[in-house]
Amino acid sequence: MPIYLLVFAVCLLVSLATVAALMLSRTPRYRTQAEDLLELFDAVLDKRASEARWHTLIGYPIRHDAYLENLRRRAQHLMDEYGRPWQVAHGGSLLSRSGREELSALRDHLVAHQALHQRPERQDIPSGEYRA
Repeated sequence: MPIYLLVFAVCLLVSLATVAALMLSRTPRYRTQAEDLLELFDAVLDKRASEARWHTLIGYPIRHDAYLENLRRRAQHLMDEYGRPWQVAHGGSLLSRSGREELSALRDHLVAHQALHQRPERQDIPSGEYRA
């Protein structure tokens, strides 16, 4: 009888610990960042991206950054207009030539936007000084 109670107590403790761990943990979230989009755009332009990778990043809404969501929608539109996923299996590009040109412009815009937001803040000049 004491062994039965010991086994029951251990099983109950493990079960309660498992339930508590599941209730306290949160669902993992994936947040697409600008670097992720840049890597994907570079891979597409270099003909290294797969259709699955494209749809994984571009097919998932970006809710935490309106600018990135706009870029994602524009990239999704590029795939709708210029997409050639059947050519990837034969070593071709995911997008047609004009689609790659537009994607390159989109990539350059994202790089410029990143550079603008990553530069250090301007030092305010005291009111009595003037610098040319």
